[in-house]
Amino acid sequence: MLARKQALLKRHRRNKRIGVVIALIVIVSVGLELSFCLDPILLLLAWIAHEAWFADHLFYSPRDDYHYEFPPTAEVSAGRIEGDYLWLGGDFSTFDTLILRVQAKSTWFGRWFDPYVQIGADRQYLERGVDGQRYLNLSGKGHLVGSGKLLIRGHHCHVSGQVSLYAMRNPDYSQQRVLVIAPHADDAELAAFGLYSQAKDASIITITQGEIEASSYESLGLDKASAACFKGRLRAWSSIAVPLWGGVPQRQCVQLGYYCLQLPSMQAQPEQALGSRESGQADIRSVRWANPLQLPGDSDGVPSWHNLVADLVAVLEHYQPDVVVTPHPDLDPHGDHVASTYALLEALAQSSVKVKTMLMYANHLHDNDRWPMGPAGCGIALPPAIEPLPADQLWCPTLTSAKQLDKAMAMAMQPDLQRPLNLKHRVRRLIQHYLAGRRWPRTGADEFFRKAVRRHELFWVRNLNQ
Repeated sequence: MLARKQALLKRHRRNKRIGVVIALIVIVSVGLELSFCLDPILLLLAWIAHEAWFADHLFYSPRDDYHYEFPPTAEVSAGRIEGDYLWLGGDFSTFDTLILRVQAKSTWFGRWFDPYVQIGADRQYLERGVDGQRYLNLSGKGHLVGSGKLLIRGHHCHVSGQVSLYAMRNPDYSQQRVLVIAPHADDAELAAFGLYSQAKDASIITITQGEIEASSYESLGLDKASAACFKGRLRAWSSIAVPLWGGVPQRQCVQLGYYCLQLPSMQAQPEQALGSRESGQADIRSVRWANPLQLPGDSDGVPSWHNLVADLVAVLEHYQPDVVVTPHPDLDPHGDHVASTYALLEALAQSSVKVKTMLMYANHLHDNDRWPMGPAGCGIALPPAIEPLPADQLWCPTLTSAKQLDKAMAMAMQPDLQRPLNLKHRVRRLIQHYLAGRRWPRTGADEFFRKAVRRHELFWVRNLNQ
């Protein structure tokens, strides 16, 4: 997936360069025909248009269909949207996760303003210019789905009359022993704060100390290496302390202390020690002082794949989880996220603990950097799946408004999510606010406050006992 993202990004940048050259030729031609005095004005207008409508990283056509398959356990029902209401036969109140497949087509206004579908009191946003198969999330509305009283109305888009509903039942995983794998200090909060804060027994394992990209700390009088060390200590502390806001005590949190962006290389060279790219450190014990248990890596502090897998085996044996929560290796392209899940799978194969279920999440996507689209507080429609994914079941618990606010505050405590926007992004948001009607939450400036604080949390479910 990481290679595909790089290929898509390369193509996107190439197409943008071609577009810039064409725009410059047009502007210069207009200047030759009329007046060169117009060129600066046209350049300014072209830049404003780019920031308002063409700055998103969308590495596929909005006319592409999404392709999802679901397991045989999902019940499929055909229905229709008539008079802006959903008509389906049957009682769906006992299903926790409901996904509606629709055909959506943007209006002319939907090319300039983000189109969305009103689902009762919820809104779920789609790509500008959408014209294809999409999957809306009706989870939490099972009591209305079969009643003919659930509003389904497109804004700046049309939703076709014929639809299919995929209904899924899951146990309440929050009532089981849950272990969350967080590649970085904020990943557990972004993906699963609602889950772990309501879980009967939750533990959180953070893989890396998060020391890279520490230039903002150099303003405190630190050199590059010292700033990276300081940031690593700070984020390691937050990985232990912040979960307490969600009711997870320190004895249930473990910081492994490996180094950012080194996990894929560690996987490729399992015995090789790979220290930090920026701090100069190569001893994972430097940030393990608060851990509640001894781990194999504590013996020598070597940042190697061998030690990482052994540490995860020890964690599994100690916490004895029924459910593990980890990044989706086919959806989330971040190298550390993919490698964390593969390390977990190796540890599960070596451990005597029989974990029942793996819940997978995606905090990043390779082809759409705005998903989930739309403002904070809305539901989560399914992400782009231009290439078919494995036919996993979905579990989509809902979060109350109070729980969403708690989640936002947990995120606000994470150092990497506190960084202010640079001037370029502040100006872009101002332009998009007035010209494209976009809104951002007041809880934080980072884009994750918009993307992660939602009506739903979304997990792909994989049964490990099959």
